[in-house]
Amino acid sequence: MNKKTIDFVIMTIGLFGNTMFYVQAFKIFELKSADSVSLNAFLISLLALSSWTYYGFYLKNTPLVVANLFGIFGTILVLSGIYIYS
Repeated sequence: MNKKTIDFVIMTIGLFGNTMFYVQAFKIFELKSADSVSLNAFLISLLALSSWTYYGFYLKNTPLVVANLFGIFGTILVLSGIYIYS
C-alpha cells in the first residue's frame, strides 16, 4: 500500500471512531437530558483530542489533524448539551 492509501484508510477509521461523540450529542439533544453523561470524561476527551490535534499539526499529518478536529467538534457538541441540559 502507498502512503496516500494508508492515510485515507487511517483518516476514515479516525472519523468513524469519532462519530461516537455525535451519537452521544444527538441523544442528549433528542432527550433534552444529560443526566447520565460524565462531564469529566468529556473534558478529558477534549484535552486528549486537542493534544493529538496539536501533535498532528506538529507532524504535518493531515489524517491525524482531520480526524481529531472532527472529534473535538463532536466533543464540544456533547459539552454544550451537558451545559444546556444539566
